[in-house]
Amino acid sequence: MQHKYLDKIKSLEGPPRKVNIFSGKEISMIQELYTMLPERMFNKKQNVRKKVWEQNYKKELDEIYLNKLKEVLGDFKMDNLKSDKGEDYYGLFHESFAPLPIHVDSGFNPDDIPYKQIVTPLAPIGDTIFFKQRWYGRSTTFTIDPDDLKFKPKADQNDRSDKHIGNKEFDKEMHKKYLTHIDINNLKGMEIELIYNWKVGESLIVDRTHIHCASSRIDQKKLGLTTFTKK
Repeated sequence: MQHKYLDKIKSLEGPPRKVNIFSGKEISMIQELYTMLPERMFNKKQNVRKKVWEQNYKKELDEIYLNKLKEVLGDFKMDNLKSDKGEDYYGLFHESFAPLPIHVDSGFNPDDIPYKQIVTPLAPIGDTIFFKQRWYGRSTTFTIDPDDLKFKPKADQNDRSDKHIGNKEFDKEMHKKYLTHIDINNLKGMEIELIYNWKVGESLIVDRTHIHCASSRIDQKKLGLTTFTKK
């Protein structure tokens, strides 16, 4: 699958940018919301606990969050999962106990125009590695494992692909420092654009076409909020 509106998607792209849009009190409110929400999934393979930001747990915070995103993103639509009532979830909380692999969150619908994702750290230890390479197909996890490449995803699951692989050897020092959880052969041809060091109190806005992964630097667990948007 490739998205239909490639020219439009590319016209909206830009470099990653850090923003400080939430006050300390608002970050604390978001952290408290996480503790209140029911667990949606515990992915044992990835060792990550996921919760979704359901509307109306804290209506005041719903409004604050949406308005703050509009200030920095302009016009957008949510592209997270929806509730049984058809209401948008405002984001995905991910409590990770192991670093996530190389992937892209470009969406599952070829008729959509994926826009930005907003990563808001809720714990201080950890990094996200963004590569220069982009992906204009379906949300995908990148692997060279022949068994993993045989995986047949459901409608809401990532494809598998080895099409990210290039010719240039990956930097061994960067691999040793940040990416020891990934086979260095699975990074061949990849170049790092940004190493985002998590900092509570700020958010990172990045294109959804950016291939990325977590670093291997993790202190017991990472906790963050990610919101996916589209045009």
